[in-house]
Amino acid sequence: MTARTYMPLGQEAIAAKGWLGAHKYLLLRRTSQLFFLVLFLLGPWFGIWIVQGTLAGSLTLGVLPLTDPFIFLQSLIAGHWPALTAAIGAIIVLVAYALIGGRVYCSWVCPINPVTDGAHWLHRKLRLQKGWQPKRGARLWIMATVLIVSGLTGTIAWELVNPITMLHRGLIFGMGFVWAMVAAIFLFDLFVSRHGWCGHICPVGAFYGLVGSKAMLRVSATNRTACDDCMDCYAVCPENHVISPALKGKDTPLILSPDCTNCGRCIDICAEDVFKFTHRFDALTVAPPESTAAPQPRASRPF
Repeated sequence: MTARTYMPLGQEAIAAKGWLGAHKYLLLRRTSQLFFLVLFLLGPWFGIWIVQGTLAGSLTLGVLPLTDPFIFLQSLIAGHWPALTAAIGAIIVLVAYALIGGRVYCSWVCPINPVTDGAHWLHRKLRLQKGWQPKRGARLWIMATVLIVSGLTGTIAWELVNPITMLHRGLIFGMGFVWAMVAAIFLFDLFVSRHGWCGHICPVGAFYGLVGSKAMLRVSATNRTACDDCMDCYAVCPENHVISPALKGKDTPLILSPDCTNCGRCIDICAEDVFKFTHRFDALTVAPPESTAAPQPRASRPF
């Protein structure tokens, strides 16, 4: 069997779909992240108070309360019963992410995500080694530690070092030390641990992964019979261990791992249109036409 000609990462998808088609979900995510960031900055910067607060807790149009349920949980464990509006806000956010997927927050809302994505892009360009990879369960232990510290100290412990909240406040009051925090995360992902912050450290991502473990929104390798083993999806996926069970397994083509961020990059990057967004009850696969020969694998890509 002759291997197909190797093409640089993403070039086959661009040739098949065009540049916009091969970056559709990436562009939508950046737009979404910028939208949420601007919403919070319109008030302090321009006096347009659509949203008051931060991603930790906010009030939209003076009516809709939204509270980070991880913050709410820390507050309860610390012995502080929040106001009724905060409790309502936490329930709203919890239900929303439980339905659409907890780690959608990580890839579509969190302002730190472009930082870690940028580190991964440069990591790949420089062809650096994979680096130190903590156990996948490390972020769960960190999350548990945060909750224990909150209970022992009576504080919302993570907010003391939360880079998301610090970035919001830094953009309003001046960055200062915040730049050092953002740079540290970037350098950690670049030189120490590939996808290290979001994939192995951040307790917020761990919490939302648990919240969305049974969520409706899923990515499915519906057309997995068309896969030509180019490995592009593995190269761009921030949690690439979630792909194999759906792509190469004998059971459902759905990516059911709570680690999946629903970022859509596997959909963008696949020239064969193997992946698509669907719901968790859609287990159908697309069978290849009988007259179509199986695709020839091309040179595999290290990831």
